[in-house]
Amino acid sequence: MKKILTTIPLIVILSLLSFLIAAPIVNNSVSKKTANELMDLPLPNDTEFIESVYKSGKLVGNGNGMQYFGAILIKSELSLEELKEYYLNYAEHADECVVEKQADANIAFIDHANLAFKTGIEGDDYYIVYSWGTNPTIFHEFDIRGH
Repeated sequence: MKKILTTIPLIVILSLLSFLIAAPIVNNSVSKKTANELMDLPLPNDTEFIESVYKSGKLVGNGNGMQYFGAILIKSELSLEELKEYYLNYAEHADECVVEKQADANIAFIDHANLAFKTGIEGDDYYIVYSWGTNPTIFHEFDIRGH
């Protein structure tokens, strides 16, 4: 009986630790998948893929909560309006396939993390296309980056 009483708490502690270790891995894979989905979209004419980035954690806003961000950097001869119209065809929600001008390597609207492209951006023909991903699992509760 004494062996059972010491084994049960050990199992509970190990289970919680396994969630704490697995949560960042699972959450990062959601963000990476979000970026990969953008990379899989066909590029519009006169547009070149440059690179992609992704990040998980509490990235914008206040309070607690995991956020999953994926983005691609493109260089295009098309206007911002033309790119927005093009990517709107692939968006199922308002937080998918968002297109904005990208003036430098830093992704300025990410408040709580340093996230930047590696590419040096020169000129006014660079754009970021980004989406916010979702993760319906419980792993967001065990990732301290969301708190």
